[in-house]
Amino acid sequence: MDAWMLAVLAFLALCSQALASDPSPLQDLCVAIKDTETPVFVNGKFCKNPNYTTADDFFFSGLDNPGNTSNPVGSKVTPVNVMQLPGLNTLGVSLVRIDYAPYGLNPPHTHPRATEVLVVLEGTLYVGFVTSNPENRLITKTLNKGDVFVFPVGLIHFQFNVGHTNAVAFAGLSSQNPGTITIANAVFGSKPPIKDDVLAKAFQVDKKVIDYLQAQFWMDNN
Repeated sequence: MDAWMLAVLAFLALCSQALASDPSPLQDLCVAIKDTETPVFVNGKFCKNPNYTTADDFFFSGLDNPGNTSNPVGSKVTPVNVMQLPGLNTLGVSLVRIDYAPYGLNPPHTHPRATEVLVVLEGTLYVGFVTSNPENRLITKTLNKGDVFVFPVGLIHFQFNVGHTNAVAFAGLSSQNPGTITIANAVFGSKPPIKDDVLAKAFQVDKKVIDYLQAQFWMDNN
C-alpha cells in the first residue's frame, strides 16, 4: 500500500471519529421483548469477553485489491463494517472502498444510520445528493484525485465515473453498521413487490411501465 493510500486511510479514520454518531439504531428493527429467557438481538452486537480478544479482532486485510466492476452498474463497494471487522462494535465508525469502471455508477442510495465522507484516490467522479422535502434540491460536484465530499446522513446520494479510466474512492461512515438502501432496488425490486397500482400512482405513469421496471434484475453492487 503506497504512502498516498495510507494518508487517505488516516484522514478517513480521523473524519469518522469526528462524525461518530452511534449509539443510535444499529439495525432496521429492535423490537422489545418481555421474555428475557428468549434469545435476543441487541442494538448492535453481543460483546466478546475482553479477556479473549486478539489482534485479529481489530484487523482487516484486502482493501488494496480492486473490486469486480463487471456488473450492470459498473461499480463495486467493498465494506469494512462490524460484519467484517468485529472490533468496530460500539465504536461508531466503518469504511468502504468503491471501485468504478469507466462510466460506472454507484446508484442513488441512502445510508439510514450514517454520514459519509468520501475521498477520491484515482479518476474523476460526478457526485451529488438530494435534500429532503419539500425542496428536493440537488447538490453536485465533480471530484478529482485528492478531493473530498460529504454526504449528510440519510440523504439520497450517488457517484458517477465521468472519466475514460477506472476510478477508486474510499469513504468513512459514522456508524459501525450504516446500512444501504439503493432506491431503485428498494422501490422496484422489493420482495414481495409493491403493488403496481401504488407505484403507478406515486410516479404518475402507466402500470405497464411499473410492471416492466419490476421485471428487471436490480443489481446490488455492495
